[in-house]
Parts: sequence; structure tokens; C-alpha cells
Amino acid sequence: MNLTSPSQVKAWCIENGFHPNRTLGQNFLIDRNILEAILDAAGVASGQRVLEVGPGLGVLTEALLERGARVTAVEKDIRLAARLAGALGNPAGLSVIEADALELDLDALLGGGFDACVSNLPYSVGTRILLDVALHRCAPPVLTVLVQAEVAERFAAPPATAARGQAGVWLQLDYDVRLVRAVKASCFWPRPEVGSTIVRLDRRVSSLTPSERQAFFDLTRYAFMHRRKQLGAALRKAPAPLGREDAALTALFDAAGIEPAARAEQLTNSQWQALARAFAQDGL
Repeated sequence: MNLTSPSQVKAWCIENGFHPNRTLGQNFLIDRNILEAILDAAGVASGQRVLEVGPGLGVLTEALLERGARVTAVEKDIRLAARLAGALGNPAGLSVIEADALELDLDALLGGGFDACVSNLPYSVGTRILLDVALHRCAPPVLTVLVQAEVAERFAAPPATAARGQAGVWLQLDYDVRLVRAVKASCFWPRPEVGSTIVRLDRRVSSLTPSERQAFFDLTRYAFMHRRKQLGAALRKAPAPLGREDAALTALFDAAGIEPAARAEQLTNSQWQALARAFAQDGL
């Protein structure tokens, strides 16, 4: 079956009584040009180990295998997981795991080491899956994903923009995030209501110590839960161990070179890291 042929994909679903599940985000990529664009953006080389989450019918899986990659595909749908290897000719380079990616033991999955993650992520849980994988200590150095356009904008959003949020700040701590290409809704079947974007994330070394890193996540999580408030006012009312008296907060903001009147989305990642260092040194 030609997995980029809309008529053949629809025919297979009808013949097998398979109804794409909107809840599972089953929108199958049916555009050859976009498939090639994902592969080119990922830059996967022969022999590399690749993690794919949500392979569906296997259009991306097949293309990765053709480029010589060794693919571990995680599929939640029982029927799709059961058919995947056989439908692709039982290739030696493919391992299929029938599981919900949100419930997997990531230490066990990622511990063996992947060179890349390349996935058309399910719309409904794509952000959660990407954050779980990307922020893991054994995360692949490169992740190339297809996500909703609005979600992609959040991942790459710079400071002082409406799209700036917790997910983007967290990903930008460890990765250079690049929006590669917009993808029209017509490139999928069933057609989703919104467009998508190919995103590439390249890992870089963070200078934060473990305690500073924890402070970074604690601070940003709390601040974006109260994003309408000025940081100083929000942290003044924060529970322990984040909360501080006015004088202590003023000293911490001064040490980080940040105005207490700033709001969460206005800070650069460098400023968030400076604030995390100050809090960590103060015993957070």
C-alpha cells in the first residue's frame, strides 16, 4: 500500500473496518512532499537509532527504515501496533512497542540511547509526550516533530510575546527550537481542523547544576500558573519553599538583575536561569 495515497489509505480503512480515532489524534500524513521535508529536517543517517511515537499506519516508519534507520515505534492503538511490522515486511530494523507513551517507563525506553526522535505526534497529547521525552536525562540529542501550528509557535516563542509559556521556556532551556515548515491540514486524512508545523529541536549543554535546574522548573511552573501577576507579587504569596518576605525577594531579584514588576512571559531564558541560581543559592 502506498501510504501517501489518500485513496489507498481510505480504502484500507474501509476494507478493514478501521475508523480513525479523533481522541487518539489519528490524522494520517498523506503528502509525499511533507514526508520528505520531515526526513530532511531530521537528517537521520543510516544505522542511527530513532524513536517514533505514534507511527499510525507507518508512513514515517517506512521512510525512516528506507533511509537505513533502526526504528523503535511506540503505538497506543492495539490494531495499528499489531499490523505495523507485518505491513512493512517485518524489517529487521523495526521494533514495535504497543503502549501509551505517557505511561511508559522512560528510563527503560530511553536508557539504551537514541540518536533522534522523529514523530508525527498526536494532537491531543503531543505537548505532554514531547516534554516527557525532551526533558528526560537520556533524551535524544535531536527531536523532529510534527505538531499543531499553534503548539509549535508556543515551543519557539521568544520573550514578551503572547505565545510565550511554560512549555516553550522549558524546551528552550535545553534545546535550540526551530520552526522548519508549515503544513496544511489537507496533507492529512482525516483532515484536521487546523494546520501543523514541522519543528526541530537540537540539544545543547545547560550550565545549571541539578539544584539550580530544579529551581528553574519550580519557579517557571509557579510563575506561569500566575502569569497575569508581576513576578514579585506572585512569589510573595507563593507557598514554601518558593515564598519569601519582601526584603528577601528584593535581594534575589537584584542578584539576578531582574525587575520584580516583570511578568513571566517577559523574561528571557537567561534571566530565568539567573533567577533560578539566586533561589538555589538561597536554599530553594
